[in-house]
Amino acid sequence: MPNKRVELQKQIHDWINLHREDCTDFLRNLVRMPSTQGNEQRAQFLIADKLLELSLDVDLWEPDGAALATHPYFCSPRNQFTGSPNVVGVLKGVGGGRSLLLNGHMDVVPEGNRAQWHDDPFSGHVVDGMLYGRGATDMKGGNVSLLMAIEAVQSLGTKLKGDVIFESVIEEESGGAGTLAAIVKGYKADAALIPEPTNMRIFPKQQGSMWFRIEVKGRSAHGGTRYEGVSAIEKSIAVIQHIRELEVERNARITDPLYANNPIPIPINIGVIQGGNWPSSVSDTVKLEGRMGVAPVETLAGAKEEMHRWMARLSEKDPWFEDHPPTVEWFGAQWVPGNVDPEHAFMQVLMEQFRAVKQEEPVIEASPWGTDGGLLTQVGDTPCIVFGPGITQVAHYPNEHIELERVFEAAEIIALTIIQWCGLADTET
Repeated sequence: MPNKRVELQKQIHDWINLHREDCTDFLRNLVRMPSTQGNEQRAQFLIADKLLELSLDVDLWEPDGAALATHPYFCSPRNQFTGSPNVVGVLKGVGGGRSLLLNGHMDVVPEGNRAQWHDDPFSGHVVDGMLYGRGATDMKGGNVSLLMAIEAVQSLGTKLKGDVIFESVIEEESGGAGTLAAIVKGYKADAALIPEPTNMRIFPKQQGSMWFRIEVKGRSAHGGTRYEGVSAIEKSIAVIQHIRELEVERNARITDPLYANNPIPIPINIGVIQGGNWPSSVSDTVKLEGRMGVAPVETLAGAKEEMHRWMARLSEKDPWFEDHPPTVEWFGAQWVPGNVDPEHAFMQVLMEQFRAVKQEEPVIEASPWGTDGGLLTQVGDTPCIVFGPGITQVAHYPNEHIELERVFEAAEIIALTIIQWCGLADTET
């Protein structure tokens, strides 16, 4: 059997080497399609055509926003998805094997200030082995690794025992409505893999997060007699410091070694401050908006409850807050935390294939940001691992790019993982 595995790995490796140029061209075409929120259709049609070319059973649909809105885990800035389809392709196995779900998102964040880019943000240009453009790293490069892996496995000319489900979804950057729609439609498996930009690290656990808004109240007065008022701006400073103390307390509880290299495993970030309406008036209202990190072992509801309890303690520090407590509301995006035991069988299979291809030990960590993996694990009952070729440090940045060599390496690792997890029909794999 070891000789058979070596032979299979060589066949996969040779196929990927032979098709590097074709796969680079496909990734370039994907990056050249600006699939920002609401503009995913062209790119998704390209993916659907590829899946049909591979003879997968293809399901392309626009999620029903009205129906999804009733789901407790629905989160999106919009409630209709016209022009934003999901695409799923299923490679049916012959039976007797474990199924695997491969999930990647097609939506990309806006390019931002084009003046900060060296080239067109959607150029797809290749320079020194790097392919540039918004979405190259987050996460179209990972999606192409998945497609390469499927096609490489098909090149062996034998059937798999278990099913492989490929999902190209929308809305990940806004909280996962696309993946939720696929879960609601019934797509589940024995395990899942998402190739987010991890720098080839393996993340069995992912931080969750959610957005909050806090209104801090003051009392207005003329600026010339500001002592007769109470500045909401000054009170907001106390609120921010109070939140920072909550961050310290929450992170002190994190003992998971997978967070050992992360200085703040579950940050609480204040990203927006709005307050006051006239320079000569004492501000009577300040709004703070931020993001609260949620540990893999937590629930969103539990983290919310802790924030509310903590804010209720402000009056212990300042009597003003006794009669004028800040209000806390939750809005906008949220990402469900994901938590898979590092000893899970799929994790072991993925690590084994990583070693076979890279000839080194994989780095195992917990994700510092949210992904759709939490939805798959908690809501879809599909244990999800995150592992991909993209560069963490350039996701959402100007001059986003991906190293093509990592795309091909990830494809080889994922192809071998498919074979080992799902099993080949004519072998004992």
